[in-house]
Amino acid sequence: MVTGASAGVGRAAARAFALRGASVGLLARGSDGLDAAHAEVGAGIAIPTDVADADAVERAAEQVEAELGPIDVWVNNAMATVFSRFADLTADEFRRATEVTYLGTVHGTMAALQRMLPRNRGTIVQVGSALAHRSIPLQAAYCGAKAAVRGFTDSVRCELLHERSRVHVTMVQLPALNTPQFELARSRLPRRPRPVPPIYQPEVAAEAIVWAASRRRREVFVGGPTLLAIVGNRLAPTLGDLYLARTAYEAQQTLTPVEPEEPDNLFRPVPGDHGARGPFDDEAKERSLQLWLTRNRGWLAGGGLALAALARRR
Repeated sequence: MVTGASAGVGRAAARAFALRGASVGLLARGSDGLDAAHAEVGAGIAIPTDVADADAVERAAEQVEAELGPIDVWVNNAMATVFSRFADLTADEFRRATEVTYLGTVHGTMAALQRMLPRNRGTIVQVGSALAHRSIPLQAAYCGAKAAVRGFTDSVRCELLHERSRVHVTMVQLPALNTPQFELARSRLPRRPRPVPPIYQPEVAAEAIVWAASRRRREVFVGGPTLLAIVGNRLAPTLGDLYLARTAYEAQQTLTPVEPEEPDNLFRPVPGDHGARGPFDDEAKERSLQLWLTRNRGWLAGGGLALAALARRR
């Protein structure tokens, strides 16, 4: 199961799972993107679903299990946001972004555990962000929701460990990505929003999600900037506050003015198939050295020990 599967990271992850032979349950609100994603993955089922509706998520899980069989992996990826100063947000906007990004993850986790716990197997992948650890200005709703997902996930993980359950929960923390969200999200900025460089292609995130789904890692960090943001915030959070206050407003905007009354996907999907990638192909990296090091740290550590032993013999 992949939520938010019609575009962006969810679309790329659905394709990546399908390439490995998986049957994929695709959940999202936009039927145009869902239909296109379904055509790409082949074996699977597409169900228009608003993850903010817990009953709808439960019904989708029932349908997927009835048609495709037991759910082995559930990826909570759906998100919504508003690019804006917090002071300019309405309560309805903040609530909606929280319902999709945070409560959508809660609802997906509930539906997954309802099925995985009796079987004592399965993996839940929470798609997180470096912003779950280090918030930035102009994205208070999104940063707050991703931090909430992280706290909620830690709690659930402890409960599963206490029960000695073989159900595994992991969180993949992502860097800035070239996805359509910067064209689709609601914005009150004077210029079009953009990801803060360095930027990665959504296929890099998809690779990490698929890899995490078959490992027992607590968290997976994707991209050097993610690791730098997390470590930097632990070591010098006040310095991070000052730096972001000075730089992050400009870094999150292009030079293109926002057109008045542009459609956005906060409360309803924007028609059309928006694909996995956004408009920043010329800047986006196709691979992550940090993720490669994470995936290969076992044999790298073994090689280091072997070299150390060889050096001692000399």
